[in-house]
Amino acid sequence: MSSNHQPYQHIRYFTELMSNYLDEKDHLKSMYHRFPRLENFEAQILEKQLEWKDSPIKRTVLTDVLQRQYENIADNETSLKNINLLKGQNTFTVTTGHQLNLFTGPLYFLYKIISTINLCRKLQQTHPDYNFVPIYWMATEDHDFEEIQYFNYGNKKVVYNRDSSGGVGRLSTKGLEEVLNVFRGLLGKHDHAVKVIELFEKGYLKNANLADATRVIAHELFKNDGLVILDADDKQLKSLAIPYFKEELVLQSSFNAVSRTLESWPARYKVQVNPREINLFYLTDAYRKRIIEKDGVYHIDQEETSFTPEEIYEELENHPERFSPNVIMRPLYQEVILPNLCYIGGGGEIAYWLELKDYFDSQKVTFPMLLLRNSALLVTSKQLEKVEKLQLSIWDFFKKDHELTSLLTYKISEIKIDFSDEKEHLKKQFENLYEIAQKTDPSFENAVNAQEHKQIKGLAHLEKRLLKAQKRKLEDHLERVLKLKKELFPNDSLQERHLNFSYFYQEYGSEFIDKIKENIDPLDLRFSIVTL
Repeated sequence: MSSNHQPYQHIRYFTELMSNYLDEKDHLKSMYHRFPRLENFEAQILEKQLEWKDSPIKRTVLTDVLQRQYENIADNETSLKNINLLKGQNTFTVTTGHQLNLFTGPLYFLYKIISTINLCRKLQQTHPDYNFVPIYWMATEDHDFEEIQYFNYGNKKVVYNRDSSGGVGRLSTKGLEEVLNVFRGLLGKHDHAVKVIELFEKGYLKNANLADATRVIAHELFKNDGLVILDADDKQLKSLAIPYFKEELVLQSSFNAVSRTLESWPARYKVQVNPREINLFYLTDAYRKRIIEKDGVYHIDQEETSFTPEEIYEELENHPERFSPNVIMRPLYQEVILPNLCYIGGGGEIAYWLELKDYFDSQKVTFPMLLLRNSALLVTSKQLEKVEKLQLSIWDFFKKDHELTSLLTYKISEIKIDFSDEKEHLKKQFENLYEIAQKTDPSFENAVNAQEHKQIKGLAHLEKRLLKAQKRKLEDHLERVLKLKKELFPNDSLQERHLNFSYFYQEYGSEFIDKIKENIDPLDLRFSIVTL
C-alpha cells in the first residue's frame, strides 16, 4: 500500500507560488509575517494579545453580535460556549472564509472548516492556558450570484435560477423548494438520503435569506465541534471599522500600499487581485456598487447617488453597514473585528493575502499566519481494490490521462516497449567509429555524430510508435483505467473542487466527515488520501 500523504509541491494541481510558499523561499518571506508552524503560534498569540489589550469594547461587540445571530439556532450549546469564551482576553480565533454556495458547493468547503477545527484542537493541547475558537466567516456581502447558484451531485448540476442583486446573504430563499424537488430525484433511496433532504429543508425552506440558511446548514454539520459562524454584514461590527473605512475614502491607503507591493511582485507569479483606487462598495438591499471618487465627489458606480466628502463621512458614521469592503479590504476588516491568529484558505486566497502585508503594516494591524487548507481525495475500498488490481498506486491517478495510460501500458504490455538497451548498444557501436574519426578528417567525425543522433532519434520514434500500437491493442484495459480516473478526478480536476458533500453523505452519513477529521492534520502540509 502506498503512502496516504504526498507534499502539495508534488501535486500538479498546485501553483508554483504555493509550492514556493510552502518551501519558505527567501524571496517570499517579506510577504508574510510568520510561517504557520506550531512553534510560531506563541509569538503570534502574544502579539495579538498586546494589540487587543486596550480594546475590550471589540470583544463585547463581537460576542453581542454572535449571540444575536445564534438566537434561532437549535442545539447551539457548544457554539455558545465558544462565543462566551471570546469575551476573555485569553481567547483567540482561527478563521476560514467561504462563499454562500448552494448547499455548501464543492467538497473543499468541508476541508476548510475541518482544517480550522483541527488546528484549534491542536493549539488547545499545546497552549492549555488559552482558548481557541474556530470561525467560519460567511461571505454574505459578495454579489457574484453566478458563482454560488449551483452544486454538482455526481455529474449532475443542481441550479438555483433567479435574478440577483446586492449582497448574496440578503437574498430571499424563495424558489428553493423547486430546487429541492429536482435534487430529491437525483438522490434516490440511499441509506442517508432522507437526512440530506431534511438538512436542505431545514436550511433553505425554514429561513428567509441565504445567510441564515447557510448558517443553519453549516451548524448542523459541525454543531458538536464548537464552530462559530459569523455574518460580518452587521452595523455593530462595521462600526468598529469606521476609522479604517474613512482612511480608505480619504487617503486610498490600500491602493497605495498594495500597489507598492505589486511593483516588486515576482513576474513568474500571477497577480491574484489588483487594487482599485477605493476598495469599498456601497451596499443596499438593491445593489452593491463601487465607490468612485472624482474631482472631490464620491459617486456610486452606475447610480445617480453621489456624496460630497462631508456627506459621505456622515453617511459612514450613521450607516457603516452600507460600506462593504472588497477582496482587498475584507481581510483587514476581518482582522480588526476578530482576535485572530491564523487564516486558513485555498491557494488562490493565500495568493491574494500575500499581496496585503504592507497594507496591514501601514494600518498597524497584526498580519495573521496564512495556512493552506487541507486537501484530500476520498476513495472507496472498492476503488482502491481496482487500483491495486491494475498494479498502480493511487498517486498514479494524479497524472494526466496520457501519462497514466502510458505508465499502465509499459506495466502490462507483453512486449517490451523500453528501447533503452538498444540505445545503449547503439552508443557503444558508435564509440568505435569515433575512435576511427579522431584519426582522420574532422568532417568525418561530424558525419559520425550526425548519424548517431539520427539513429538514436529513429529508435525513439519507433519506441513511440510501439507504445501507440500497444495502447490500441490494450484499448479496453486503458478505457477502464480512465473511467476510474474520471470517478476520482471529475473533469480532470481535483475531486474537492467538483463534488458536493451530499454525494458521500447520502451513502455514509456523518461518519465520512468524522473520517476526514481523523485523517487530516492542518499543519502537515501534505495532500491526503482518505479511504471510506
